[in-house]
Amino acid sequence: MNAETLPALDVEAIRKDFPILTQTIRGKPLVFLDSAASAQKPTAVIEAMKHAMETQYANVHRGLHWMSERTTEAYEAVRDAIATLMNAADRSEIVLTRNSTESLNLMAHSYGRGVMKRGQAVLISGMEHHSNIVPWQLLRDSHGIELRVCPINEAGELDMAAFEALLADGRVGLVSITHMSNVLGSVTPAERITAIAHAHGAKVLFDGSQAIVHRKVDVQALGCDFYAWTGHKLYGPTGIGVLYGKRNLLERMPPFLGGGDMISSVSYEQSTWAQVPHKFEAGTPPILEGIGLKAAIDYVQAIGYPAIAAHEAALTEHALARLDSIKGVRVVGHAQERGGVVSFTVEGAHAHDVATLLDRQGIAVRAGHHCAEPLMRSYNLDSTARASFGVYTTMAEIDALAEGLERVRTFFA
Repeated sequence: MNAETLPALDVEAIRKDFPILTQTIRGKPLVFLDSAASAQKPTAVIEAMKHAMETQYANVHRGLHWMSERTTEAYEAVRDAIATLMNAADRSEIVLTRNSTESLNLMAHSYGRGVMKRGQAVLISGMEHHSNIVPWQLLRDSHGIELRVCPINEAGELDMAAFEALLADGRVGLVSITHMSNVLGSVTPAERITAIAHAHGAKVLFDGSQAIVHRKVDVQALGCDFYAWTGHKLYGPTGIGVLYGKRNLLERMPPFLGGGDMISSVSYEQSTWAQVPHKFEAGTPPILEGIGLKAAIDYVQAIGYPAIAAHEAALTEHALARLDSIKGVRVVGHAQERGGVVSFTVEGAHAHDVATLLDRQGIAVRAGHHCAEPLMRSYNLDSTARASFGVYTTMAEIDALAEGLERVRTFFA
C-alpha cells in the first residue's frame, strides 16, 4: 500500500471521542504527548465499564444467576477480541493478566523455572524496559539461567550479527525482546528475530507493549511463541494485560499463581489444574477492565491499523524534522523503522526541568530514564524527555512542542 492509497484518519473527529482532551491546563489547551506511558480513554471504553457496573455487575465463571452469566459473557468476549486482534490460532492461547509486567514475570516463573533447564540462557536486548530485565535476573540468580544481552548500534537498532552470534552455541532457550522500544521508538525486525532464534533451537517472546498500539500484530505471521502487552496503552483501562502463548507450550508450563479459578480439583493432598488459559488466571479476574479492553479493541479495529500507522508515521516524521531543526535539541536514536515515540535532550537542561517548563505551557511529556536505565547508560545519559503520540495527536500539537522547546532553550541559554 503506497502513501496515496493509505486511508485518511479524521483526527478532529477522533478527538471528540476523548473527553479529557477538552481540558485546559493553566488556561492553555492540553497538549498530551505522553501516550506511551498510558493512553487516554475514549467514551466507548468509559461507557462500557459504566454500563456493566450499573446494569449487570457480578463475579464471573462460577455464578449461575442471570447477572453472573451476562457478565461472564461480556468478560470472556475480550479473549475472543484479543485472539482476533492478534490472529491467534485459538482463544485458549490468550492468558489475561494485570499488565505486561505480570505477563513477563509469568513467563520467567512458569517457562523459566518450569520448562527451561539449568545452564540454558535467556537472550534480551540492550533496549529493554526493566520489566524485561529484572524477572530474568531473578531467574538467573535462583535457577542458574544465564542472561545474555544483545547490543544495539548508535541509531538504536538491534545488532543482528551479534544477535545470531549469541545464539550460536545452542544454549539460548528463550529470546525475550521488545517489539518496539519505549524510549527510542525503534521497531525490531520481529520475523527475522524469530526465524534466526528458531533455527538455533530457541523460543521467542516479544514485549509488544508499545508495538501493538501503533501497528497490526499477527502472531502467526511473526511466528513467535509468546507475545505480551498491556491494555492501558491501547486506549483501554489499567489493570489488564495479555500474554499470548502457543497452546502446546502453555500446556507444558506450571501455574504462576495458586488459588481460585485456576484449579480443576483441590484436596489437602494435592490439586489439579484447570485447562489453559485458566490455569494461569488465579482469583477474581479484572472483570470491568476486561469489558473496557474489549471496547478499546473494538474502537481501534473500527479506525483500522493502516490509518493509525499512516497517521503516526506522519506525526513522527514531522516531529523528527521539527526537533532536529532546534539548536541544542538532540533526538536520541534514529532507527530506520520506528513508531510514535521520540526521546530527546536539551543542551544545558535536565530532562525534568524541560518537562516542568513544558508543563507550564500546557504540554505533557515524560521525563526520566523511562524504566530503561541500562539503555540510558549506553548513551551516556541519565534521563531524557520523551514525546509519544496516539490516534488523537495532531500536527499542531507537534508544532506546539517545538515552539515550547524553543522557549525552554532560550530560558536555559
